[in-house]
Amino acid sequence: MQISEIRIHLMHEERLKAFASVTFDNVFVVRNMKVVQGNKGVFLCMPSRKLPNGTHKDMVHPITQEFRKYLEDNVLKAYEAEVTRGPRHDREEEADAGAPDSEPHCNA
Repeated sequence: MQISEIRIHLMHEERLKAFASVTFDNVFVVRNMKVVQGNKGVFLCMPSRKLPNGTHKDMVHPITQEFRKYLEDNVLKAYEAEVTRGPRHDREEEADAGAPDSEPHCNA
């Protein structure tokens, strides 16, 4: 499985830095991955939902460490490129990034 497209929607919040949408093999997309600022730098969180007991469960996730590294390396590279580009005043905002949570959650 290869990444065919990564879209980054910057959030400019203290911990939640961006949402990412990743398309695989031009046929399958995963939206609402989160780029989160941690104590040791930024990292990637999978899309999750809040359970009735207050915990969060990942909706999708990589099965192998090799694929997790491939995914995270590529998304974080795209995130850094988007940050380097600066403000998006002259570009269309992404409509599919999703609404931010009040606090980023990750089961990393």
